[in-house]
Formats: sequence, structure tokens, C-alpha cells
Amino acid sequence: MARVRVAATTTVRRMTDRARPALHALTRRRHGRRKGPVLELAARPNPYARALGLLCVVLLGAWLGLLVVGDVRVPVGPMNTTMTLRPSLTGGTKINISPLGALELRSHEAPLRLDVDVDRLDPERSQALVDHPERLAGLQDEVVRDVEHGTLDLAVRSCIAVVAGASALGLAVYRRPRRALTAGGLALALLTASGATAFATWNPESVLEPKYSGLLASAPSLVGDARNIVSEFDVYQKELARLVTNVTKLYDVTSTLPVYEPDPTTIRVLHVSDIHLNPASWKIIASLVTQYSINVIVDSGDTMDHGSAAENGFLDPIRDLGAPYVWVRGNHDSRETQRYLERMKSVHVLDDGRAVTIAGLRFAGIGDPQFTPDRAVAPGGDAAEDLAGARLASALRDQLAAGTPVDIAVAHEPSAARGTDGQVPLALAGHLHHEGMEVMKYGTRLRVEGSTGGSGLRAVEGAYPDPIEASVLYVDRDTRRLQAWDEIRLGGLGLTTAEVSRHLVKENQPGATSSPTPSPSPSPSPSGTSP
Repeated sequence: MARVRVAATTTVRRMTDRARPALHALTRRRHGRRKGPVLELAARPNPYARALGLLCVVLLGAWLGLLVVGDVRVPVGPMNTTMTLRPSLTGGTKINISPLGALELRSHEAPLRLDVDVDRLDPERSQALVDHPERLAGLQDEVVRDVEHGTLDLAVRSCIAVVAGASALGLAVYRRPRRALTAGGLALALLTASGATAFATWNPESVLEPKYSGLLASAPSLVGDARNIVSEFDVYQKELARLVTNVTKLYDVTSTLPVYEPDPTTIRVLHVSDIHLNPASWKIIASLVTQYSINVIVDSGDTMDHGSAAENGFLDPIRDLGAPYVWVRGNHDSRETQRYLERMKSVHVLDDGRAVTIAGLRFAGIGDPQFTPDRAVAPGGDAAEDLAGARLASALRDQLAAGTPVDIAVAHEPSAARGTDGQVPLALAGHLHHEGMEVMKYGTRLRVEGSTGGSGLRAVEGAYPDPIEASVLYVDRDTRRLQAWDEIRLGGLGLTTAEVSRHLVKENQPGATSSPTPSPSPSPSPSGTSP
């Protein structure tokens, strides 16, 4: 009996010894709940990180939804088009007209861009127009209805696309239906907010200032004439209809461009500068003269690089450009260069305030007082340019007193051109190798042209070739005031593709007041302010 008791006691003691560590651990856990933090296997996720992750899922899912199912195919008149909404930091509308190029319109400011792809001309609908040409009169109204219908379909499909895309990605990432529905709801709210922003910032006047990129020969026909765009301005959809109607003509039976018919009430001035011995420039200038029916070319200097007599043969193609050529001497052009050009019939060299009337416009200009390739002569610097500007301004006042006011003043250095502020409506300059437009203190508009030669041999010194730049200035034939201008930019050393940006003088936009006229000032300030 005693042995049994001893064995039982020993067994109980062993069980107690084995259970003691577990009891101590339980006691420590209970004690920890009262006095210290509870240790967990994993830390709780940061709420900001969770929100950021959900936002990424929403954005990515909405983008994928738009990419996969967010487009609609809409017949617009005789054209088959595809309309799509795309995420964008700048917004706007892009109309792709393959293979001619694309038009970009700053129609709205929102994180969404409207893409309209003109796919092809439908043979049956286009043949119907050929068989019944009277239908062309109602084509614009038909196109407006098609655009409205396509826009409504696109809005509905885009809502479905972003909700479906965000929900599907949310379900794949979180594997919880509630999270997936939350992602879809946020995507819909985001699209709605973007649409509201686009509506609030909607700018139908953006059709007046399109940016074209594509084949240089197509630009005049697609961008249109400056005067007609202003006078026929109505609403965005009608202008878009006009564009599609124009494209229909482009895809006619012969697949040729329509004849560009410039407005006879405007004078078209081609402004070039800083050619710097680039032989490709003459081909580009000749093409622009033909495509835009240019009336007069103005070269604001630096046609040469060293001004040596050996370079004079480079100037011979000017005779065959097809338009009168107005020229002022730049700081890379010598007096020898100037004398060579003075012997050409089609060239009008302006210097010392000399004035000429060409194509209905009166020009006056002055050559650059400095010739920098000549190292034997110390450069005069800004003082020499200011003096040249003052001499040109004095000549402009003399012309005004004689009853022959000058319309456009030309100098090479912008600092010299600034001296004409208040004496002339428009001043042209170059030298800086990048374009710019500003209205100076006393009302004179200063246009600085980029390098039409792409900086010449310097074009290949940087990582990328410098662009080739020129401008077409539209001047009213009656008032002789600038109406609009096209900035033409070709990729460095390129000849076939271009960007053409249309700009309107603010006073010529719908609802604006009449254009201000500079008031002659005896001593205008040389400084200028941006418009």
C-alpha cells in the first residue's frame, strides 16, 4: 500500500513539473495584458499605405479598362472613326488623320484626353456623295449628329470600362468582393470628377489655334486659312465637322490634297532667320512659299556663317524661291554679302532705316552694326545694338512725318528691334535661335524667329540636332495689322514632317475688342513685357 502511495506521489510531482512552464507562460501573458503591450505575429498595416495601394489599383484598373474596351467605332459622315478616352496630364483632343498627321486641340484641362482616329473612308458612303453631290450641303449637319451620338456612346462605354477594370483588378489583388466594389466605385467617381473638370474647362475656341504634326505639305489644307477660321467660328462640334469634311476631300478618288485657297484679304509673310549656310533651308523655304502661297519673305539675318566671298554662291537659290525677298544684315553677314545680295533683282536689302513697299506692306530695317567673325574689330556690344535701334526708330518717325508710315520694322538683334517700340505695329528679329512673341510696353508686337537653318553646322554639336523653325504671318490687307501666325517647326535636319501651331492675336479672337494701335513715342523704353 505504501508503495502505491509513493508511486502516485511521484507521478503527480512529475506532472506538476511538466505543467509548471505552461502555467508560467500563461501567467506572463495575463500579466502582459495588464501592464505591457501584447506581442503580435505581424504589425497592423499603415492606413496611408493601404489607401495608396487602393488608389494605385483603381488607377491601373481604370486605365486597363479604357485600354481594352473603352473605345467606340463611330461612322462620321463618310468616314469610319474610332473615339477613345486616354489618361493624360494635359488633357485636350487629338485627331489622328493617318497618313497625313494629327491635330491637337487644347479643348479642356483634365486628366483625360479625347482621341479621334480617322480610320478610313467608307467606299459606299463616299460613292453616294459622288453620285449625289447635293448631299455635301448637308454633310456638316450629318457630321455634327454623328459626333454627338459617338460622344454619348463613348461616355457610357468609358464608365462601364473603368468600373469593370478597377473592380476586376481589385478582386484579383484583394480577393474580397467588398474591396473590389470599392475600387469600382472609386473609379467611377474619378471618371465623373474628370468629366466635370473637362466640362468646366471646356474651350470651344481651341479649334482656332490647332497644333498640327505630320507631313509638311498637308499642313496648310488641314490647319486652314486664318481669316476663314475666325470669321466662320461657331462651336467646337461644327468646327470638328468642318475638319472631317476637309479630310473627306483629302481622301477623294485621286487621294490628293485639296488645293489650298488662301484668303485674298490677307497678306502672307514668311519670316525666316539664322540660316547659317544650311543648303536644306532653301528647299524648305521654297516648299513653304508654294504650300502657303507666300506673298513676301523676310530674312532677319545671319544667312551666312563667316561672310566670306567664297560663301556668296550659297545665296543664288534665292532667285528661284518664287517670292520677293526682304533681307537685313546679321552679325555673321559681311558687307561683301550685302553687296552681293543688292545685285539680285528679287532681293530688297534694308539698312540704315531704308524703307520699301512690297506686296502692299511697307518695310524698313537696319543691318547689324557688329560683324563678329572679324576678330580684328572689337565688338560694340549692347551699346552698338541700342544705337542701331535708335537710328531705326528715327527713320520710322521720318517715314511717318512724310505720310508713308512703316508697317513692319526688321532688325537682326532683338535688342535693336526693341528700340522701335511705339513707332511701328510689328517688329521682326532673330539671332537667339529660338522663337518668341511679345507685346512691348508701347504696343509694338515683337516677333523673334528661331533658326531656319537649324543653327547650321552647329546643329549637330548637341545631343540632338536643333529644330528648323520659320513662321507664316497673316496680315490684314486693309488695316495692315497682324491677324494670326503659324509657328512651323521641323525636326532637326528633317524635311518631310513638321509641327505647325496656329496662334491668333488676342484682339482677333471672338468677342475681343479691336486691335490696339501703337502710339508714337519720341523716346520709348527699350524694355518689353510679355503679353
